[in-house]
Amino acid sequence: FLQLVRLGIRTADDPLIVDSVAVIDQVLQRDLPQGPSWRRYNYDGYGQKPDGSAFDGTGEGRCWPILTGERGHYELAAGRDPLPFIEAMEKFANVGGMLPEQLWDTDDLPDGKMKRGGPTGAAMPLCWAHAEYANLVRSHKDGVCVDRIEPVYQRYGKAKTGSKIEMWTLAHQLQRIAQGKTLRIITEKAATIHWSFDGWATANDLETRDAEFGCWFGDLPSDQLRAGEHIVFTILWQARWEGTDFQVAIQ
Repeated sequence: FLQLVRLGIRTADDPLIVDSVAVIDQVLQRDLPQGPSWRRYNYDGYGQKPDGSAFDGTGEGRCWPILTGERGHYELAAGRDPLPFIEAMEKFANVGGMLPEQLWDTDDLPDGKMKRGGPTGAAMPLCWAHAEYANLVRSHKDGVCVDRIEPVYQRYGKAKTGSKIEMWTLAHQLQRIAQGKTLRIITEKAATIHWSFDGWATANDLETRDAEFGCWFGDLPSDQLRAGEHIVFTILWQARWEGTDFQVAIQ
């Protein structure tokens, strides 16, 4: 999700971004001797085993230096200094300047087999991590994320231009949409949307259109509705009804 900030689609102070960062820090951040780093996700099974033995299809995912670079870009976008994250990445490298894929992020193991903040037995160098380091150094010099697409940032980050369409699918069933939005029903094949704005006192049918990239869609004129009103609809798949009435509230 931090890529949304780097590209300029969302600003660093977007409430959803800020709240997500707080959760990530609570669950995935580890403070290592060289600086902070993060695991990819909770219950990651790709990495060294707790005893330091190699990944053999099972293991425990550890911190990735590349994610320290990712956070540095976010801090820069938020108007803060990314230099501590650059320095942490440099300290994560070995004497030859190579960055590892993962870092040992728990207590040292006996006999120096694994040391906290040191490389695990994962790939080293990880070119992806080196590219992230180079990008962060350049971004720090320029004062702006090198990945930011300026027209995108001006439209969505700065002007905060929104979409007038909310998309609903069987896998992503919206419960409510903002007043003035059009509800777009997306299906995996051609269908008829049977819908009503007055609790089935009256009903209408809408044939979906082929989007020409593996899905069909139909737009309900929900932008006409007031806050507190509801859309109710179901789906007819040729000769088979979905068998469920779906409801979306206007707020």
